Amino acid sequence: MSLPPSGEIPQGALRFNTDSQRLEFYAQGEWWVMSTDTPNLGESSEPTPGPRGLFAGGYSPSPIGYSRTIDFINVSSTGNGKNFGDLSTDIVAGGGVASRTRGIFAGGYVSPSPNGRAQIDFVTIASTGDAADFGDLNNADSVRRAAAGNATRGLFGGGGNNTQQIDYITIASTGNAEDYGDLSVGRSRFSGAGSAVRGVFAGGFSPSPNTYWNVIDFVTIATLGDAQDFGDLTQNKTWTASASNSTRMLICGGDKAPGGSGSAVSDIDFVTIASGGNAISFGNLNKVVDTGAYAGAGLASPTRGVFNAGLQKNPTGTYINTIYYVQIAN
Repeated sequence: MSLPPSGEIPQGALRFNTDSQRLEFYAQGEWWVMSTDTPNLGESSEPTPGPRGLFAGGYSPSPIGYSRTIDFINVSSTGNGKNFGDLSTDIVAGGGVASRTRGIFAGGYVSPSPNGRAQIDFVTIASTGDAADFGDLNNADSVRRAAAGNATRGLFGGGGNNTQQIDYITIASTGNAEDYGDLSVGRSRFSGAGSAVRGVFAGGFSPSPNTYWNVIDFVTIATLGDAQDFGDLTQNKTWTASASNSTRMLICGGDKAPGGSGSAVSDIDFVTIASGGNAISFGNLNKVVDTGAYAGAGLASPTRGVFNAGLQKNPTGTYINTIYYVQIAN
């Protein structure tokens, strides 16, 4: 078995365990097995087999408006999204988490009126078809929440009215969400991601007082309790999109303070999930959206982060369906 580094082991250190033949990383005083394989759900026509990612719901101008469509992509390849099925209703500003087998979509505004819904939908990722009812969120203020999770639990934090509450579900079962704890700051319009150990929530907005946040919180997913301070984003911003593998989280785009036309950003920040600390610049979205984009969505495989850019400020506002990807380790 390989020996750990001499002296204090840094958070996020990697080693290859020659007994188990597994790659491991060090976090919170323990060595954890790193997931290095993903289910191959690629189709025969695709040049690169790989795992599947889902984007669900959203908004675009008339005549489409709110959407219930679920698209899927092969994360390891490139190409346009394909139709997976439908959510139970038309939704915008909901949150999503997933295990290797099941995708979960919760909360959001419902059409035709901008009212929040507490319902949680689920799908089986390896199949296609319409979503089924999972249960309801515990917090009725269910719009513009951030979602994070691991293969076992899904967490949904914040909400439209300065809400601090975090709900949790067990992905493999069905049923209503339960109370997990509280964020450090009540906020909405932010994003989350995480590792097998930690859930991380970044950025956000509070309407009273009118505040854009740079705060990053984290929780230990397997426990219950309030979030702790992780560090700060590179700037105060809201409507971010996040994605992560087991070691690194990317926070993409967003709308920066003080808001308004032309205030969206194209920056991508990153943090090392196991260590904590302030975010560092990773890069930018493609030059097509170098004026900035916000209200997008993100997903990832162990190697690649994928972002649907959302609304571009140019300087008024254009809804775009372009999907971008980065190599998370680079």
